[in-house]
Parts: sequence; C-alpha cells; structure tokens
Amino acid sequence: MPPLKQRKRKPPGQDRAARRAPTLADVARIAGVSKMTASRALSRQELVAPDTAAQVRAAADLLAYVPNGVAGGLSSQTSRVIIAVIPSTLNPVFADLVETLRIELGRAGYQLFLGLSEYDAAHEDELITTIIGRRPAAIILTGVVHSPESRRRLLGAQIPVVETWDLTPTPIDMLVGFSNENIGRAAADYLIERGRQRLALIVADDQRAQVRRKGFVAALEERGRTLVSEVVLRAPTTLGMGREAFGNLLADHSFDAVFCTSDQLAMGVLYEASARGIKVPGQVAVMGFGDLAASAHAQPSLTTVAVDGKRIGEEATRMLLERFDKSRLQRRPAAQIVDVGFRVIARESA
Repeated sequence: MPPLKQRKRKPPGQDRAARRAPTLADVARIAGVSKMTASRALSRQELVAPDTAAQVRAAADLLAYVPNGVAGGLSSQTSRVIIAVIPSTLNPVFADLVETLRIELGRAGYQLFLGLSEYDAAHEDELITTIIGRRPAAIILTGVVHSPESRRRLLGAQIPVVETWDLTPTPIDMLVGFSNENIGRAAADYLIERGRQRLALIVADDQRAQVRRKGFVAALEERGRTLVSEVVLRAPTTLGMGREAFGNLLADHSFDAVFCTSDQLAMGVLYEASARGIKVPGQVAVMGFGDLAASAHAQPSLTTVAVDGKRIGEEATRMLLERFDKSRLQRRPAAQIVDVGFRVIARESA
C-alpha cells in the first residue's frame, strides 16, 4: 500500500469557517481504501488486515478525524444538544455558569449536557474525543489550556467552541472569561495595601489556580517581598483541606495574611482559625476567590475576588446563538473574545 500523502496544514484557527469537518470518505480516499473498509478499520479493526488498519488510522490521525458516534449520522447543524465540560461538580464556583447556560440555552431550544474533566488533562482528551464523536451543536470548555491533539481535533471538527474561565489571545474559536493572573496580582496588592507584610498562600494544583499563584507571587516580587510559605493541594479542594492546610502553615511559619485560591479553602481557614482562637483579621487576614453564596455570611465575612459566572453563561449563549444564525446564512463568523473582568469584595476577614 502506498504511503500517505502529507497535506500542507494551515496554522491552527486560520480560515476556520471556510473549512469543513473531515469525513469518513476523506479518510478512505487518503488511505487508498473503500469507505466500508475505512469504517471497519476504525470500528472493528479485527475484520481488516493489520497493515490496512494501520494505514486507515494514520489517515484519520492526519485529518484529526473523529468517528461520528450519533446513530443515523446526525450532523452538528441539526443537533440541539450543547455539551459543557467543567472540572467538577464538587466545586460550587461553576454553579452560576452552568445554571445560566441551562436556562438561556433552554430558552433557545437547546439541551445542555455536562462532561466532567476531573481536573485531569488525559481524561479531558478522552472526553473531548467522545464529545466530538457525538456531534453536538456546540462545545463549551472550562479553561484555555488543552493538549495539542485535543486542540487539533476541535479545530478539525468544525463544531463551534466557546472556552471560558480564563483568557488567551489565541482561543480555539470563541472565548469569554477573565484573567486569573490579574486576580492573583489584585489579591496581593489588596493585602499589601492594607499593611500586611508576611503573606502566605494556600493553592490548588489545577492550571487556573496555578496561574493565580503566578500573579500573586509576581506582585509580591514587584513590591520587594517574597512569599513566606505556601501549601499546594490536589484539586478539587474542600473546606476540610483548607482547615488542614492552615494548620500546616501555622506549624512552621509566621505570617499575617493568607490568600486562598478558592473560597472553600478560605472558609476552611476561618473555621480552623476560630477553633484555635486565632483572631481574623487581627492576627491573620484571610482572602479567597469565587465569592460563594456562603462567603458573605461567614464569621467573619470573607474578603474575596468575585467573577460573574452568570454573565459568562449569558455571553457564551449569545456567541453561540449568533454563530448558529450566521452559519445558516452562510456568513463567515467572526471570532470573539470577551473579558468579563473581576471585582475584589472587601469584607471583615481582610
């Protein structure tokens, strides 16, 4: 069997609207086999010769082709299903986003389904491949960091994509979010401007929390300060993990403020401080991220950084509905990036 012909690829994202998603017929043509043989090689490879199966898989990889998992070949143009990928249902910070998507998309006649990436890059890759195979009307992702293979498959699938919860100048398609790095900087600036000298950090290990950490540390260094100590925790984080982390900080370090990369962690710090008789903010200022519903009612009420999950959901819905309309009219859709910003909410804990 002759070797595959290498196609000249355009840069990712270039002329996205002008291309179409690769089909099984394209794979068969490049592999030099019939459409039926290509289908068997991808779904039941034991029915074809090993070298033929390898040739077909190589052609599918070259095209970033994902088999259509929808019975009857339902296309994305007729699907009324939109799938959103979030890290976890254990993290309530995504609740406003998901609920707004459910309501707004439902009003437009679309059904929202959720996929959980579990803060795991490999699992997200598998999930994205499965989702593309179901050919939804659109895909909504949390974050902007994805593996090169997932990015290539999403570009090749020609399914509208909205990334959320972060910013980048090079989105896959559409983007609505905020700067996690600037949130970290704002938290450090806020604490320092209120006279705090020795700052500590309790941070999750997921990519967006680590970007907030980066901004926090950078702001400290620009003001001639260094981070006193930090505890890194496996995402998703919980209130109990915040309690334990605060205890670990107290064992070895002296600090007068702690920034937590989630309100759940910060609430845990407040509980542990109360249990130990440590005055907040008298001895230690505490600051979180997310502005959960309970944060304003904590004792003391929690200083935090708020992001508008509801607006993110509204903007994502608007982008998708405009994209669907333009696709029907066969106009070239324009890529969009919306920065919803954030707000520091000053309360009693800091």
